Amino acid sequence: MVDLAAEAADEGALREATADAERTERALAEMEFRRMMSGPNDAADAIVEVNAGAGGTESQDWAQMVLRMLLRYCERQGWKVELVDEQFGEEAGIKSTTFIVSGDHTFGHLRAEGGVHRLVRISPFDSNARRHTSFASVFVTPDIEQEIEIEIRPEDLRVDVYRSSGAGGQHVNKTDSAVRLTHLPTGLVVACQNERSQHKNKSFAMKVLKSRLYERARKEQEEKIKGMLATKKAISFGSQIRSYVLAPYRLVNDHRTGTKLSNVDAVLDGDIDGLIRGYLLAEATGSVKDGGDDADKDDKD
Repeated sequence: MVDLAAEAADEGALREATADAERTERALAEMEFRRMMSGPNDAADAIVEVNAGAGGTESQDWAQMVLRMLLRYCERQGWKVELVDEQFGEEAGIKSTTFIVSGDHTFGHLRAEGGVHRLVRISPFDSNARRHTSFASVFVTPDIEQEIEIEIRPEDLRVDVYRSSGAGGQHVNKTDSAVRLTHLPTGLVVACQNERSQHKNKSFAMKVLKSRLYERARKEQEEKIKGMLATKKAISFGSQIRSYVLAPYRLVNDHRTGTKLSNVDAVLDGDIDGLIRGYLLAEATGSVKDGGDDADKDDKD
C-alpha cells in the first residue's frame, strides 16, 4: 500500500498505509511479548538475590554495582521494589542482598538476568592500578504466594453417599448419611461418617479434602523451588552469562545471545531492556548460547 501510494503520489493513501503499518507493528510486538512471557510463572512477582563472588572488597563493590543496575532498571519499568535483606561488605559494597519486585511480568523479565555477571576493570582498590576480574551472581525466583487458594470445581468432584457402618445407634445405620468425596483430577478420596447428618459429613469431608489438596500444592511448590535452586552455578570463571569490560576497552558482552554493546555506562545505569528482550527472544526461538570457557576466550580476544 505504501509503494502504491508513493507511486500515485497520493498523500491520503500514504498516511493511511503508514498508520496501518504502525498498528501492525504494535500488534506484532505485543504478540512477540506474549510469546516470550508464556512461562507458568512469568506473570508473578520476582524475588531477586545478588551475591558477591570470591575476591573480597573488589567483588563486593561489583555486587553493589550489579544491584544498582537492577534497581535502576526496575525504576525505569515503574515497578515496586521492597528490600528484604542486605549484608554490607567490611570496606565497600555488599556481600549479598535480597529484594522483591512487584509489577507487570517482573519474573518473566528479570529471570533473564539470572546467572553470573563478570566485571573486568582497573581496580580502584589496587594501589598499583592493576586489572582485576570480579564476579557477582544474580538468582531470580517467582514470588509464589504463601497462602495457596484451593478451588474445587463441582465437575471435578464425585460425591458418593452410603450407610454408615459400625457403632453409632439405630439412626446412623439406617440412613445414607456417610459421604465419600473423590477429587477426580488428583484421585484423592476422603470419607466421613461420624455425624448423623449427611450435610455435616459432607462439610467435614470437604474440609479434609481441601487441606490435603493444600498440602499437595505446597509440596509441588517446594519441588519447583528446589528445581530452580539446582540451577545455581559457581560464581567464578566459565559460568558467566555476561561480561562487562571497562579496561583496556569498554564492552558489554552477553554470551548467551552474542549481543555486544559499547555503551557500558548506560547499561550499568539500568539500560538493560534490550539485553533482556534479546535473551527472551533467543530463548523463545531456541537460539540461546552457553557461556563458559568460550566466553572467557571472547573477552580475552
